[in-house]
Amino acid sequence: MKLLLVHSDFIEYKATKKALKAAPELADAEKAGRMEECLCAFISVEKADELNLASAVAKAAAEIVKVADQVKTKRVMLYPYAHLSNSLAAPAIAIEALPALKAALPADYEVKQSPFGWYKAFSISCKGHPLSELSRHVLPDPPAGHVHTGDDCCTPGAAPGMMATSASATVAAAQMQAKSSMKGPAGPGAPDGGNSVQSDEQNAALKAEKTLKSQWFVLSPNGALTPAAQFDFKPFPGLEKFYAYEMGGSRKADSEPAHIPLMQGMELVDYEPGSDNGNMRWFPKGSLIKRLLEEKINKVCRDAGGLQIETPIMYDVNHPALNKYLNKFPARQYRIKSDEKELFLRFAACFGMYLTMSRATLSYKHFPARIYELTHYSFRREQSGETAGIKRLRAFTMPDMHTLVADLPQAREEFKRQFDRSKAWMESLQVPFETAVRFVKSFYEENKEFAVSLAQTVNQPVLVEMWEQQSFYFVMKFEFNFNDSVHKAFALSTVQIDTQNPENFGIQYTAVDGSRRTPFLLHASLSGAIDRNLCAILEHQAMETKAGKKPALPFWLSPTQVRFMPLNDSFLDECVRLAGAVNQAGFRADVDDSSHGVGRKVAEAEKEWIPFMVVVGEKEKTSGHYTPRVRKPEWGTETPMTLEQLIALCAKNTGSEPRGTLPLPVMLSQRPIFRG
Repeated sequence: MKLLLVHSDFIEYKATKKALKAAPELADAEKAGRMEECLCAFISVEKADELNLASAVAKAAAEIVKVADQVKTKRVMLYPYAHLSNSLAAPAIAIEALPALKAALPADYEVKQSPFGWYKAFSISCKGHPLSELSRHVLPDPPAGHVHTGDDCCTPGAAPGMMATSASATVAAAQMQAKSSMKGPAGPGAPDGGNSVQSDEQNAALKAEKTLKSQWFVLSPNGALTPAAQFDFKPFPGLEKFYAYEMGGSRKADSEPAHIPLMQGMELVDYEPGSDNGNMRWFPKGSLIKRLLEEKINKVCRDAGGLQIETPIMYDVNHPALNKYLNKFPARQYRIKSDEKELFLRFAACFGMYLTMSRATLSYKHFPARIYELTHYSFRREQSGETAGIKRLRAFTMPDMHTLVADLPQAREEFKRQFDRSKAWMESLQVPFETAVRFVKSFYEENKEFAVSLAQTVNQPVLVEMWEQQSFYFVMKFEFNFNDSVHKAFALSTVQIDTQNPENFGIQYTAVDGSRRTPFLLHASLSGAIDRNLCAILEHQAMETKAGKKPALPFWLSPTQVRFMPLNDSFLDECVRLAGAVNQAGFRADVDDSSHGVGRKVAEAEKEWIPFMVVVGEKEKTSGHYTPRVRKPEWGTETPMTLEQLIALCAKNTGSEPRGTLPLPVMLSQRPIFRG
């Protein structure tokens, strides 16, 4: 937070018109103000303040009090002034900060605040003595108990920037911090868009989360565990970016992520203004990519032994088995009314799976017992400013697999199998990723060799977060994380070892000796959210473009894999024949039947990242050999080949990945334009 402190004979202002849509409405009497013999504090609330707003407010209040004492005044005018900084906080944060700062000043001060978010005419008379113009720059302390439990399938809880404190809580925390009677922010925040009444259990869960402390290390494949602050990140820039985000990153981006113009311009996905934020419309090409990813992850889960089920998308808030679990995650919930029932929309498939497993007849002979659901849809009411493109949505598609095992050795074995499958998934997306493993300290100490085996599997150092005590339902989890174009990170694949929910939900099995026992449970999303997978691909390709490389989707995900281009209209029928043969073989081909010249047709295909482009003229028609322009060298060489060889090349590059039919008409002239 930046402050310009001016000891003034007077300051007066008059608000003229709104500068920001978010600015509060003002009554006429609130649009003008004046204060005499005062300290005027011009204030810019900065991006860094979002990390720990209560700390920033407390420090700013302390500086104002210090200067006010020096100039011997107890009259303060707080004047929001964006021009002091080029790294401003979100308007909602500034709106929250100013009254919190006002409340944090001593009770015997006379304090006024000029309107935020309005253009104002003002006059000020500076006294002109040596202390009459002072500047201060305060930075917040790291948030107390900063902890990232992840934003994956089963944990909609804390993450960088996720637990925003409410205005009243910020005020209280700032007041106590200013008086040195408390450290760290206090109080939960209401979900975006309104206030919520929280139960004692909800508040207890959030308070416990706030006080939870963790330590950060880097675990190398050779088994060395180094405090992260002492680790040499230079050979591992991706891991360094991820660690920097974990330490202080906000989910809210300062600029537009690169995948957004790509998803729109390529007619894959777009916002739906007729719905809630974070609910998207998927066009035919984007829908195809999504379906192919879904088909693949279904196969991965089935091959892993998962039994596919379907469960409801909404549940009774007051269901006795769900209420306690639900109270652990009070934020990000959508709630609806049906008759006299209050229902919540699921934010993962856990609820239905817990209830399904609690009613199942299970024996040690069934273990590992795996069930999974590809959820259409899961819902999380992410905060405004966090829903950007398809990186973080309020309605998303994700596979949830839950695996019951008899004991810890079996849990480790299954965890490692699912870790390996997740790694293979990430590699199939052709995107770089960083690994995070999070432990309860005692669990790590007892399973060091197992932890090292994970670092050895990825053959890279991994970021380790260590908690002193277990405050969540899991004792261990991993995530594969992607660093995007705006220096944010997000999780994709993840697996967790859960030691609490089987008991909480009464899930039992019959052991070898005939006794009834409680199993361990693994939560897994081997791919993470499907929507987010496409986001990672597009973000990575945007960064590849910036590095001077040609962007491309994985061959098997390209909506059109081969485009035929007639040299002129006399070769159109030949192109249609060729495209038909490729489509019949199970790959996706179309025809550019526009009146443009070949150069323009090639340029348009380049914009769509078409893998193979084939120009057909007399030579090609007569010889039966076609020379494709190949987008990526690893896909093949640009040499004459028969149609059969071209189809074989498509098969080679697709491998065992899912195939799908062309999502649009073969002829480009027959395609509607979905975004204009």
